[in-house]
Amino acid sequence: MKKHFIAASCVAAAIVGSVVIGNAQNPAPPAGAAPAAPAAQGARGGGPRDTLGEGPWDLTAGRGRVRLSVVTKGLQNPWGIAFLPGGDMLVTERPGRLRVIRAGKLDPTPLGPLPEIAAEGLGGLLDVTLHPNFAQNRLIYLAYSKPGPTWGQMGQAPPPPPAGAAPQGRGRGGVPRSVDATTAVYRARWDGGATLADGKDIFVADAYHGAIGTNTSVGPATGSYGTRIVFDKDGTMFVSLGDRNNPPVAQNMNSHIGKILRLKDDGTVPPDNPFVGKPGIKPEIWTSGHRNPLGMYIRPSDGSLWATEQGPQGGDELNKIEKGKNYGWPNVSLGRNYDGTPAPQGFSAPGFEEPVVFWVPAIAISGLSWYDSDKLPTLRNRALVGGLRANTGRHVQAVTFNAQGLPTGRELMFGELNQRIREVKPGPDGLLYILTDEAAGAVIKVEPAQSQ
Repeated sequence: MKKHFIAASCVAAAIVGSVVIGNAQNPAPPAGAAPAAPAAQGARGGGPRDTLGEGPWDLTAGRGRVRLSVVTKGLQNPWGIAFLPGGDMLVTERPGRLRVIRAGKLDPTPLGPLPEIAAEGLGGLLDVTLHPNFAQNRLIYLAYSKPGPTWGQMGQAPPPPPAGAAPQGRGRGGVPRSVDATTAVYRARWDGGATLADGKDIFVADAYHGAIGTNTSVGPATGSYGTRIVFDKDGTMFVSLGDRNNPPVAQNMNSHIGKILRLKDDGTVPPDNPFVGKPGIKPEIWTSGHRNPLGMYIRPSDGSLWATEQGPQGGDELNKIEKGKNYGWPNVSLGRNYDGTPAPQGFSAPGFEEPVVFWVPAIAISGLSWYDSDKLPTLRNRALVGGLRANTGRHVQAVTFNAQGLPTGRELMFGELNQRIREVKPGPDGLLYILTDEAAGAVIKVEPAQSQ
């Protein structure tokens, strides 16, 4: 029954969505919206180009109108956001900086010290979150790409592969340079100043990939880190890891690549994890078979864990994450590989979980949240996802569910901004905050529209 619903209803929704997306990328200026300021070029043309404008913008969300306004600009590829007691915010920049927004103003001084970060490709400083008892212990958690032992080493150009063999990674220009790296979780204590204290890696994934000779026939080893961190109500930590463009390893249970992990707040293994004590399986693994899980959130109404996951050509997914289950990549997928071939076992197969919602064409799905506040009533009890891809993405989608928990529709929002949306997350004030993944990135606040 589930398979029938997904195959019929979700494909129909995806087709409808694809039509609307095309219109949302180049819309007429919305009624009541303030005109965008001309795009600004950096000094002498050398700085990042601001494509957002100044705002504010009054736009449609659900059956009502909302106002979007810029909290701050001056961020380079912002990736994660955490809300501090009192209304301040921590924001990560993928090149390797942790920033704080104080009273609505971006502090020019990054926080540190931070560990060495492999900031290349899609790697860098990724998510940030607070310990559930942050007000008492002042602990923050950072997910980042950690250089491996051979990071940066140069090698000799390998010989051409034999006829019919997959090409090996050569680096740019033919001579390989090691981009060996993994994913780590860094914990530090922060007293509100400019300095982090007691910083250390509490978990380093066994997900090293990218050394000289690595097979990069699918894509660069610096891609698909897929990392988010969330805490559940019991203080247990979930960490998502992508496949690093090394798809088969997502099914290797003796590797953390392509998995969602479950850890204690100190990085150790909870004894009730599904694979504890099973030979040849990493005990941190909660679920397997993930491609690039770039959004993760716990639904407030029932405490369930959800994740968004990018597919290849099509097949972006919204998944309900359940203990010990396998989500199929690369054996099954609702998208096709970049060479046009389908997944080896097709769209679905016994033993693999199917997505609750999927997107064809792909939107390069990113951040995820569930909205449950009354501040924006037209979005209440809806899943909100971000999109990154030109033409089919660069907007927020709100997914509606019925009383039985089945998806019944989706709405495209904020495509007028034409920005890559990295994260969409409710704040403790009940408003919604959006990160634009641009070289001139921004934090945007979504609140009720002002009375006309």
